[in-house]
Amino acid sequence: MAIKGEWVQVHSVILTPEQRAPQVPDDTKRVPLEMWVKGTLLEDAAIGDHVRIKTVTGRIEEGTLVVVRPNFSHSFGNFIPEIVQIHEQLTEELAGGDTVAEG
Repeated sequence: MAIKGEWVQVHSVILTPEQRAPQVPDDTKRVPLEMWVKGTLLEDAAIGDHVRIKTVTGRIEEGTLVVVRPNFSHSFGNFIPEIVQIHEQLTEELAGGDTVAEG
């Protein structure tokens, strides 16, 4: 159960495939235009309920409650060893190493 005021994520279908504009690419027209948005819950609810939320920008949005207290799941990707080498090289150059052109 989610309590009013909790941070949640909702999902809604903005346009069904039949409602999509004719000029969009065919692969786009075949799927609905969907929205996932986060905000504070305006009333107590359970996962799957149709709810209203208030976003950080103050908009009131409606949708199906899908996540209570959603995590951030983004990252900067996998580790790339070359980035460490670039960092070391730049640090040396910016600190006045031999490869910096003097002027």
